[in-house]
Amino acid sequence: MPDHLVIAIDGPAASGKGTLARRLAGHFGLNHLDTGLTYRAVAKALIDARLPLDDEAEAEKAARAVDLTSLDREVLSAHGVGEAASKVAVMTPVRGALVEKQREFAAQPPGAVLDGRDIGTVVFPDADVKLYVTASAAVRAERRWREILDGGGEADYAEILADVERRDARDMNRAISPLKPAADAHLLDTSEMDIETAFLTARSLIEKALAARSKV
Repeated sequence: MPDHLVIAIDGPAASGKGTLARRLAGHFGLNHLDTGLTYRAVAKALIDARLPLDDEAEAEKAARAVDLTSLDREVLSAHGVGEAASKVAVMTPVRGALVEKQREFAAQPPGAVLDGRDIGTVVFPDADVKLYVTASAAVRAERRWREILDGGGEADYAEILADVERRDARDMNRAISPLKPAADAHLLDTSEMDIETAFLTARSLIEKALAARSKV
């Protein structure tokens, strides 16, 4: 394995890329960053300061102040924060500031696994290995639905499916950094996989890619 390694993982909401990224980071001894949380952190900072979500200057200021080493997943995973994050994520100055921070994070030894929507295409087009993790909208909606029910909450599957499809359309059709697989990404469809199978498949893809690179 190289002394410094960057693994880029992209994919739509609820594809399992976050869980997979954390497992892979642990296995390869790398740092991990869920880049989606960085946008949520900006939105949360604006909400806490009672600032308008459409104030680009304040949003950029919040982005430059975000500490990537202290992102609270539980707090930032709130639905309202996610909705607010979708508004600040389309701002070019915000994306520029956060991409800069994401690159600095991954530059720290021994490297990192980053997951998001534009890691392999924009943030790290020269990543050592790129994965594009996906699953059908129906499967992703069912996963999210079961997760809510298992946590003791209530949820409507049809509403979740509609939300997943809306997010897909928004992520794939946005003008700035649309969600799409990098040309050299390894595609991993997890529709028929449990997390263990997905992890073993992803690990194998990464190990083969690294072995091939070492022979060049």
